[in-house]
Amino acid sequence: MANILYDSARQLFLEGEINWLTDTIKCILIDAGEYTLDTSTDQYLSDIPSAARVAGPELLINKTTTSGAADADDVTFTSVTGESIEAVVIYKDTGEEATSPLIMCIDMATGLPITPNGGDMVIAWGDDDNRIFRV
Repeated sequence: MANILYDSARQLFLEGEINWLTDTIKCILIDAGEYTLDTSTDQYLSDIPSAARVAGPELLINKTTTSGAADADDVTFTSVTGESIEAVVIYKDTGEEATSPLIMCIDMATGLPITPNGGDMVIAWGDDDNRIFRV
């Protein structure tokens, strides 16, 4: 896998259907052994099997954009247990899994993969020019 935007999210950004600053954006921790990433066909949270979801969702807060790069405060998942975590998936929460668009899958980051031990897990977004991602 790779750090990549889902194809459907690219289209939704272009059509104004995803607004990083005003929409409810969340992330979940993923066991890649239970989820085969396909950015060309996966569109909604319901495309990710519940068995693949190790922790979350957690809300992204204080979202910003600079020069086409999306950013937010770091995210803390509390008391994480379960299977090995190989990825973080970001999505727009509409209140229904079948209509909540997937935005990005991140599996190439410092600390991944990681095996939960019951402690907190902090996702620290990058401080480089790309931040979380750049469109």
